[in-house]
Order: sequence, then C-alpha cells, then structure tokens
Amino acid sequence: MTTQSTDKGADAKTGDGFHVFDTTLRDGAQREGINLTVADKLTIARHLDDFGVGFIEGGWPGANPRDTEFFARARQEITFRNARLVAFGATRRAGGKAAEDPQVRALLESGAPVITLVAKSHDRHVELALRTTLEENLEMVRDTVSHLCEQGRRVFVDCEHFFDGYRANPEYAKAVVRAASDAGADVVVLCDTNGGMLPAQIQAVVSTVLADTGARLGIHAQDDTGCAVANTLAAVDAGATHVQCTANGYGERVGNANLFPVVAALELKYGKKVLPEGSLTEMTRISHAIAEVVNLTPSTHQPYVGVSAFAHKAGLHASAIKVDPDLYQHIDPEQVGNTMRMLVSDMAGRASIELKGKELGIDLGGDRELVGRVVERVKEREAQGYTYEAADASFELLLRGELRGDDAGGAHRYFRTESWRAIVEDRPDGTHANEATVKLWAKGERIVATAEGNGPVNALDRAMRVGLERFYPQLAKLELVDYKVRILEGRHGTESTTRVLITTGDGTGEWSTVGVADNVIAASWQALEDAYTYGLLRAGVEPAE
Repeated sequence: MTTQSTDKGADAKTGDGFHVFDTTLRDGAQREGINLTVADKLTIARHLDDFGVGFIEGGWPGANPRDTEFFARARQEITFRNARLVAFGATRRAGGKAAEDPQVRALLESGAPVITLVAKSHDRHVELALRTTLEENLEMVRDTVSHLCEQGRRVFVDCEHFFDGYRANPEYAKAVVRAASDAGADVVVLCDTNGGMLPAQIQAVVSTVLADTGARLGIHAQDDTGCAVANTLAAVDAGATHVQCTANGYGERVGNANLFPVVAALELKYGKKVLPEGSLTEMTRISHAIAEVVNLTPSTHQPYVGVSAFAHKAGLHASAIKVDPDLYQHIDPEQVGNTMRMLVSDMAGRASIELKGKELGIDLGGDRELVGRVVERVKEREAQGYTYEAADASFELLLRGELRGDDAGGAHRYFRTESWRAIVEDRPDGTHANEATVKLWAKGERIVATAEGNGPVNALDRAMRVGLERFYPQLAKLELVDYKVRILEGRHGTESTTRVLITTGDGTGEWSTVGVADNVIAASWQALEDAYTYGLLRAGVEPAE
C-alpha cells in the first residue's frame, strides 16, 4: 500500500514561487462528452503528477460519491512525487458556522492537504444566487478559510465571476479578495468564469487588484472568447503567480486555459522553471495519453503537442527548413516531445521531397533529376485527387519506385494483380451478400481466391488475404484500423472521383495509404494494394519480383 507524499516533499520538487494548478479532474470533467470513472481519474492524476504540475484538483468530495471515492483511493493508491492533491468545495452556508457545515467537514475528511474554496465575488450573485447580504458573504469567506487553516490545511480561494463582479462593483470584489487573504488563504484566484475577458482587460484588473490588496493572486480563465491562454499569460505579466489550467483545454462550454501551451510558454518564452527538470519533453506524450483516457481524439492542430504543430507543407517553407529548421519553427519540437514532419503535396518543392525522403530513411543523394521527377509525379497525382500528406506509406512506395525507375513501385512489388471482381447481391428478404474474387500472381504462381465479407471492400480484403497468406504469412498480423471515403469534385459531367484513405496496423505501428478512382471499390483496391505492399516492406520481406 502506498501513501500520499507530504506537501513539504512536493515543494522540494518545484518550489513555491510559482504554481501550476491543474483542474482537469474537476473543471475539465465538465466538458460535454467527458464522463470519467474513478479509475480514469486515478490514471489522469498519475499522468499529471508525472508531468510535474504542482497541484491536482481532484474534485468535490461530499458533493458526489465518485469524487469521495477518488480521494479515498488516491490516498491509498498513488504516491505523488511532484503534485499536491487538492479538494474543491464551497464556503459555508449563510447563517451557519464553518466548523458545523457538513460540506466543509467533507473537505477535511478527504485528507487532501490543500483545499480550494469557491467564493462569490460578484455582488449580484451574492444577493440573487446565495440570497444573503454582502457582509454575510464576506463572513462566510473569513470563517471557512480560517477554520480550514486551523485544521492544518493550505487554502486557495477561487473568486467566482470576479471580473464581471469587478466591473459591476470593484470595491466589493476587492473586499472579497482581502477577506480571503486576511483569513489565511495562500492564494486568491481571480476567475473569468464566463470567459468573456480579453488580455488587456485582464492585465489591467490584475495589476490594480494586486496593488490595492497585496494578496497573492492566481488566474482561472475560461475560453469563451478564444483567449484563455492569452488571458492567463496576461495575468502572469500583471503579477499573478498561480495559473489554473486543464489538460488539452478540456472544460465546460468551449473549455479552459490549456495546460500545455501555458506551461510551454512559461518554460520556453518566460524562462520560468515551473516543471521538474526534463518533464517538458514528456508534454506531447502526456497530452495524448490523457486524450486516450477521456476517449477524445487528440487535436491534430493543438499548439506544441498536435501532430501538425510542426508539420510543413509549402515548398518555400521546406527550402528554408532545409537550411535551418528554426527559420520556420518557433521552437525545437523535441523540447516538448514532438517531431517535425514534412508534408508532401502539390505544394511540394525539391526541398520538401528531400526532407521527406530523409524522414523516411531514404537518401536521395542530391539527385536533382530524381527529385524533380518525384516533384512532378506528386503534383500530377494530386491533380488527379491523390493526397500524400495523409498517406505517407503510399508516398514512400512511389518514391522507392522512382528510385528504381519503375513508376508502379515495382522495386517492392510482392504480388501482381491480374484482375478482381466484387459482387453485391440484393436478396428478397432485404439482406445483401457480398462476394469477391481476385486473380493475382505471386512468386511465379497464379492465384485465384474467393471470399465473402460484410461489404464489397471487406470481401476484397478477405479474398486478397486468402490468396496471399500462403506465400506471405506476415499478412496475418495486418489489421485495417481506419477507412475514409471522400467524394471529390465531378470531372466527367455528372460523374465524380472517389478518394479512399486506409490506415493499417501490424500491432507495433500504423501506416496510411491512398487510392483514387471513379468508384469507391476501385479506389479501395488501390489503397489495399499499397497497404499490403507496405506491410510486407515494413516486415523486412524481400520482394518476390
């Protein structure tokens, strides 16, 4: 059985001069489509601790059984190396005493060394939502904070709707900050709960409140204007030393300030050491791991950690990157655990092809004629509807074919297609039968194979396997992971062109291939041919012909 690390031990890891506070498990879990089990929350907490955040807000113990169970299990099952576990709750009820409030008692019973209290700082919310007086609200803050401090807890106070409240009644909003700070709160967090503020406004208000109250201030920004990260950094510019964020920006409505670009900016742009040494390089991995736990596809265009964050498509960019990658990249991707990618498309120039070849482990040897042929071939094929930026495996086969002077990729052909046929039978009972026959050549033998499937493409896939696995048992490991169809613009009157992208895996990695034809089955066959060919190449099988 493991136990939670002490607050003192965690301070020794990252210091207390600046706080990175994560609220993925509470505020982030309010995103539509996210439903975390206790096991999910424990897994995410471990990832966040590995990343090195200073505080992990685990939820609201006492408010629901799941959060209560999380705190009980976290105490027993997780040894926090970097983070302090935080329980979230509200100030005591109006007219009562903090020492007798059951919700306050639940916060203490959670065992969390740090407690964040949400407090009303907007006068209209006090009068309309709490239905109490402005003075009683201040007393609720003082009483709850002081009681928790007396019980040995470290206390942060989130001033809900602070910026809207400050606009309506600045003196009262600041009075709430003073009440919390004077009662013993370590940090008073100014919350842009509605997410409607802009960076210049945030900076002006934080500067004024800091000067007028002397309290240690934090910032909690929602992203309703798309400015949560900028607003968070504006607050830091104004003197805030505590930032509240969520992994991948998860949160209610459009989300919260995204933990990863905030931390990257603090470390790489501001020069603040807010993570343990070496943790920043784990950022991309942690981002994607948490996305897997919440069952959301990682955003490909997310700053710093998206797979497209350092992807280059334009030929002009590639030419400059070939000379110096920093010319079109604001940081070295490896600093955040990401990689640079070259995208091959009809925008590609010579430099794009050379760099992409290097990325794939193919030395083009400075052969300008060869590179020129590849550039023209790519542009010609993309004009027909192919897309190689999403199909690296098909591009590699094209490139290897050009290296051997075979535009069909013959340097790595393991089989040759004589013909294929797919039949869909519509039966009287409303069901369908799908059957495919393929005629192939492999290792000097002619193969005729037939199979049924749950669709014509699936039937073709099965027939190809039936025919080829006798010669290439490695194909048994291959699995179709994803299948996408796109209807392109019409090219012959009412006819249209179809593009199919197939992602295939072998248990250790995945690759994508593309096919284009005037119907979906023919396009699918092309993509399948490339997928099988690349799979054999990847497995190290020598080509048969």
